[in-house]
Formats: sequence, structure tokens, C-alpha cells
Amino acid sequence: MRSLVLSLLDAQDDDRLPYLIHRQETVNRGELRERVDKQAAVFAGYGIGPGSTVGLRTPPSFTQAEVLLALWRLGAQALLFDFRLKPAEVAGLCAVCRPQFMVSAGTNVQATFGFRSEYEVVTERRGGGRPATTDHGLVQFSSGSTGRPKVIGRTARSLAAEVDRFALIPGMPGTGDRLLLLSSTAHSFGLVAGLLHSLAAGACVVFAPRISARDILRTAVEHRITALFGVPMHYELLAAAVDPPALPDLRVAVSGGELMPPQTAARFAERYGVPVGESYGTTETGVVAMHTDGSLRPAVGRPAPGVVLRAHRGELDVAVEESPYLYDSGGTQYADGWLHTRDRATVDGSGTVLVRGRADSLVVIGGLKVDLTEVENVLREHPAVEQAVLVHEGVTEAYVVPAAGAGQPSAAELLRWCRERLADHKLPRVIRLLESLPRTSNGKLLRQAAALQAAAGGA
Repeated sequence: MRSLVLSLLDAQDDDRLPYLIHRQETVNRGELRERVDKQAAVFAGYGIGPGSTVGLRTPPSFTQAEVLLALWRLGAQALLFDFRLKPAEVAGLCAVCRPQFMVSAGTNVQATFGFRSEYEVVTERRGGGRPATTDHGLVQFSSGSTGRPKVIGRTARSLAAEVDRFALIPGMPGTGDRLLLLSSTAHSFGLVAGLLHSLAAGACVVFAPRISARDILRTAVEHRITALFGVPMHYELLAAAVDPPALPDLRVAVSGGELMPPQTAARFAERYGVPVGESYGTTETGVVAMHTDGSLRPAVGRPAPGVVLRAHRGELDVAVEESPYLYDSGGTQYADGWLHTRDRATVDGSGTVLVRGRADSLVVIGGLKVDLTEVENVLREHPAVEQAVLVHEGVTEAYVVPAAGAGQPSAAELLRWCRERLADHKLPRVIRLLESLPRTSNGKLLRQAAALQAAAGGA
């Protein structure tokens, strides 16, 4: 990992080139190198070095980037926790991974509201920790949208290859671009496509003070944003903004993390004049397929350079050299050199990948197969519906968020809408309206029946 960090920090000749911006604060590449050196010296004083295992739990910030690069510079294995995880969730993951150290924000991050550029860093030595037994420099955890998170390792070679792939994809931010990064930097798309690629390519990463349409748009105007990376939730916010300003400098917008509903992409493009591209990947493999100009929707793009994939038995597989799973957490998802994404997909003659949803979105009702994703898409087509999620445990339940300003549709109206467009066996038996849908820590819609039922009960 040390060689990766040095190559990223030395990728640009001009140390004055800005890298991180929040409001009026800017960190250029020379300042970043100095901060990384200082953090590394402090961590070395704690005994952190090659093979040390270190949990990192800080909110997205300048500090998070500096600390991660410093740990890698020392040759440590960094376990990247999303700061929004509850203590019990972190404890459960630590019981499996047993990091020797935990680095966290020293202030009460639960009380913070919005983005802060810097945090005090507290380093804690943990009893019972164990050193790394593999050469993985980064350990992440799957989003857990449908089940228990998996423990996933990435090597320096894997991360460097992904940074190189992004550099070869047309439309990606480069020198002189100002990228407004809304995706979480604790997860793959925000970390690699956002932070690491921008560091290598000479792009500047800008953060909004809060995730609201008003603050995002104000930041975009103030810093003359040329690129925007986010998840569908962010584009939903911006598409629904009242009297949004023009964004004349914006040239590229990309959604990652989960499939973008075509209706959301269309509304955003109509509002701002920029189509939304798609980046499809997994925590295990990094980017798999991508297009930045939105021209291939509903497909997710063609394979990223160097990626080998196949449609096998109706599902998408990606070739990887070795299993990315640690602590036997992958189950049967890796076999014989292939990572089974569990996403239903087709690949046409030109290599274009069309992802049709999770394999577990197929259920059998009365002996007939029903694709829950198809029903979700039909509900989203209703003019008064912003978002919809379906689950099936005995019966099919739909959880719907009405579109802002469109009036609240009744469950009976939505059922009539579905009945006109779907066979009877595909109809949801229960439709519940919510103000918002529960999401994972990186913004993906949660598809666990218990969580959705709890949200409905709370509403």
C-alpha cells in the first residue's frame, strides 16, 4: 500500500493544485502530503506499522482522507467503517475482524450536523487484536441491503488497477475539473472513483456542507462544479428542487451505488440539461461497467477496461484472481475464478450490460415467477410516486414514497394503477405509504421486510 500512496501523492507535478475543498477551505496536494506525513508519524508512535490492523471510523472529511493515506503509507491494513453504523454494529464486525487499533473522531460525531473538514483523531489500542494475515490493505463491509454484511479485502494492486480503469473511461474528471462528491467516501464508488481517482487525475474534490438540495446547489454554483457523483437519492433531491439555479459549468453527472430509476435520471436531465451516467460495480470488484453520458440507459454501460465478465445462467459474473472475502464471509459467491454478483443481467453483442435487478428479487407466487423489480418500476411510473420498494414474505408488500407536491395517492389508487398494467398474480397485496424509505449507511434502499415494517409502524 505504501507504493500506491506514494504514486497517488506524486501523480501531479504541481503541489499547488487544489485537491479538497469545503466552503472556503482548500487543501492542495503539497499540504496533503505534509498532513499525511504528520499523521503517519503520530501513528508510528503508537506502534502502527506494516501488517498492523487498524479500524478507521471517522465521518467523511479531509481528516478521513489524510488518516487513510497515512495508515497505508505505514503499510497497515485499514478496516473502513461507515461512521453511521451503531456501536453494536461496529462491535459485531470487530468481533470477527479483531483490529489491533481503532482510529476515530474524538468529538461526538452523533451530535454533528453536516460536513466538517477536520476532526480530532483519537487512537485506541484494542486488547485481543490480531495482525493482518493477508496482503489486503483495505477491508470493507458489504452494504447489507438484503442480509448480513460480508468482509471484503482489496489489495494495493486491485485498487491501483481500478484507479487506472477510471482514468480510461471517457468523461471522467481530470485536471481542472471540480467534482462535487456526494457519495460516501466510506464506500467504493466515493472512495475510489471520487477520492483516489481525483488525486491521481488532478481533479479537485468539493464537499457540500449538508445533503440537502439547497446546500448542494449552492455549493455547485459557488465552486462552478463541472462534475457530480452521487447515488439516486441525491438526484431525486435535486430533481425535486424548487426553482433550482442553472449549472452552466456542469458537464458530467454519474450515479453509483444502486441502479438509477430512469424516471429520476430523466427529471434531472430535464431540470439541469445534463444526462446522468451510471457506474455499476461491487465492493468486491470495484467498477464493473460504466458510461458517463447516460446514452446507454437502461443499460449500465460496457465493461470497464480490463474487466472480464459473463452472463451465466441469467446472472452476471465477474472474473477475479482470488476470493475477496475474508473470514469465510462470502459463502458461495466466489467460485472457480468468478465472483457471482447475484444480479440478473444480459450482455449483448457489443458488450453492453443490462442489469435487471437482484436475483433474490425473483419470487414464486402460486407457482408463477414474479420479478419484484418490475412491480417497483410500474409503481414509480405513477406521477404521484417518487420511490417504491417491494418485499415478499408470504405476501407481497409495497412501500411507497409519494412525490413532493403531487398530492398523496391512496393505496386503492396505486393498486388500480398496478392492476391496469400487471397480471393479477404480480399485484402487491399490501401497499403502505411512507414519508421516506429506510436506507443503508451508503444510501441504498433497504430491502429487509422487518426494517420496512418497522418504518411503517413508526409512521
